[in-house]
Amino acid sequence: MNTLHIKKGDSVVVLSGNEKGKTGKVLLVFPKDGLVVVEGVGMRTKHQKPRRAGQSGQIVQKQSPIRASKVMEASAHKARQSKAKDKKK
Repeated sequence: MNTLHIKKGDSVVVLSGNEKGKTGKVLLVFPKDGLVVVEGVGMRTKHQKPRRAGQSGQIVQKQSPIRASKVMEASAHKARQSKAKDKKK
């Protein structure tokens, strides 16, 4: 059984990638794949063709999952940052 350090509903901070530093709430967790879907992170645009005659095409924003190893709980991240700040002084 695969387990993750993140659960649905946790607030997390993205540690690496294009979305580094963004915070959000975990919406979905895929433990077998090691992926999480975070609110407002990993947005992708999809161009959709019209399905019926007379219907217009559209651009849809869709959320995609990111690796669970790239996120950390927000409270743990704050503690880590303050500890690093104290160490510098």
